Amino acid sequence: MKRLLLLLVLVSAFQMQGQSTSELIKHYEAYYKQMRAQGDVQGIINAMTHLNVLSPSVQRKDTLAYIYMSEQKFVQALNTIGIDQKVDDSDIAIEVKAVSLKSVKQPELAIKHFVEMFKRNPNALVAYELAELNLQTQKFDEASKHITYGLANVKEDMTKAFYETQQPYQVSLKAAFMYLNALSVYNKDTKANIDKAVDILDETLKTAPNFNLVQLTKTELLRQKQALAQAAAQPKN
Repeated sequence: MKRLLLLLVLVSAFQMQGQSTSELIKHYEAYYKQMRAQGDVQGIINAMTHLNVLSPSVQRKDTLAYIYMSEQKFVQALNTIGIDQKVDDSDIAIEVKAVSLKSVKQPELAIKHFVEMFKRNPNALVAYELAELNLQTQKFDEASKHITYGLANVKEDMTKAFYETQQPYQVSLKAAFMYLNALSVYNKDTKANIDKAVDILDETLKTAPNFNLVQLTKTELLRQKQALAQAAAQPKN
């Protein structure tokens, strides 16, 4: 008799727990919808976190990580989704890992995920990211490959934002690729290729006269050229 009563109590407890969890899921689903309607990002994050604890799923985790990334909370995004490359990663997961790792200055790790993005959907925007990251890590042949692809496949309406000035500005993605091309040419021989790089920068300025970073780079390269000329003119002992 005692065993029967204990069994009934346990069954009842499990049923109550199941009902409680189901009710909480419904509550946070409704809360999530309301936060979306109100445009409350932190509320959306809170709701999605609770839902992922109550009823974990890959889709919810990916969504939560993507929201963190969109809010520039890159460490939180990576803590949510991890950094390892997985064969069954969704497109969203790969993008979150790639963008977040780049943003926390881990270019070597970011490259792997951008490569996978490019395999799944080759396009000039991802090619630009790969070209830039490969230049940062001094993989100049890889960078050149993606620059060549980008210049051949870029569309006229594609743009790239730059932030080195107090007021951010945009230029065409083609001009941005031309700038990377100048850097690539220069880095292959930082003494012999200064003039070639400057020529490309001049062509870039014709395309995008407001491209401040190009003008700064051109000024620096011309300074280096002058310094090399002065050094060569010095009498040798």
